Amino acid sequence: MEGTLVNRKELNPEASAQAAFGARLRRLREARGWTQDRLGVLVGCTGRHISAIETGRKSPTLPFSRRVDATLDTAHTADSFEREWREIKHGSLLEGFPEYVGHEGRAVEIRLFEIGIIPGLLQTPEYARILAATAVRLGAITPDQADERVSFLAERQAALVRPRPPMVFVTLDESCIRRPIGGAAVMDAQLARLVEFAGLPNTLLQVAPYEIGERRTFDLPVNLLTLPDRSVLCYAESQSQGHLDRETTSVVPMLTSYHQLQGEAMSQAASVAMISELRKGIQ
Repeated sequence: MEGTLVNRKELNPEASAQAAFGARLRRLREARGWTQDRLGVLVGCTGRHISAIETGRKSPTLPFSRRVDATLDTAHTADSFEREWREIKHGSLLEGFPEYVGHEGRAVEIRLFEIGIIPGLLQTPEYARILAATAVRLGAITPDQADERVSFLAERQAALVRPRPPMVFVTLDESCIRRPIGGAAVMDAQLARLVEFAGLPNTLLQVAPYEIGERRTFDLPVNLLTLPDRSVLCYAESQSQGHLDRETTSVVPMLTSYHQLQGEAMSQAASVAMISELRKGIQ
């Protein structure tokens, strides 16, 4: 049973992402006239558990968040509880990125462009750990956040291994494969992973060589997602912030620029040959 108004705990949604999750859950529940016990039955838990989530005494889980979304008709929206859960768990990530990842796991086509480092979806665990450890050493993140980043990356990669995987188009600036990360053994394994990726039936890997010069259409990393309804989302980031865009007027030009970049880049066969030649030099 819910308490009386005398026992009702006031919530401060600005205290933390977890507090905001709980306050919003209470607001939407009460808007429907449901008790905590009623919502608990609908999402498969107790009213006491709902109370603990609403007041921030317990953290929500991903399965719980998805069941709440299904019950409250908020699934696959910008205001989904799954998105809020990702912000709680991955608060050290750039703005917009947790929401982007929620869409990434359902996309039918993924287009990536990266400069300087291998894109996360193609990173080996060793390569990812070196990058995370370096960020800790530079004071950019904590050790716990580094562990979180590596595990989060593994979750993203696992989400793409499904019966009908998306088409994944990856264009790498040449700097991605020439910049040494973690020593010879780490780089050799990472380059081998790229060659393996290029051999999959649902992928296309291309290197944008240095010599294309000013014809490289992007100066920042870009991620483009085509969703099952054929709508396209664009996520781009700088050193300090990320931005997720759904507006057709701004996303379509980004898609056009990506296709133009692919036209300037090397073929997959030539790209794999370049990567294989680099491997010979570091073995």
